[in-house]
Amino acid sequence: QVQLVESGGGLVQAGGSLRLSCAASRSGFSFNTMGWHRQVPGKQRELVARITSSRSTNYAVSVKGRFTISRDNAKNTVYLQMNNLKPEDTAVYYCNAYDYVMDYWGKGTLVTVSS
Repeated sequence: QVQLVESGGGLVQAGGSLRLSCAASRSGFSFNTMGWHRQVPGKQRELVARITSSRSTNYAVSVKGRFTISRDNAKNTVYLQMNNLKPEDTAVYYCNAYDYVMDYWGKGTLVTVSS
């Protein structure tokens, strides 16, 4: 059973920055894709960013140029650096990892951006 534990969420003013971290209970080298999704109550969960084992990345249009995803396989960790945050970025952010067989999810961390 793989566990993903997110950290780094919190309350920040618009224009501020946060860095989310997600630590996996298994070697980061075993995951093909790692990523971040977010969800607002009453809406579908949406992809924010993901990164493959070859470090290829893709981002939601709404965050491109403001957010940066990275991974450190030696530390079994994926990061999301969020800059120039906007109130519409307020959501629960979930870490995700795919190991060619299954998708794993963290329990989420809340990010609140005040205007």
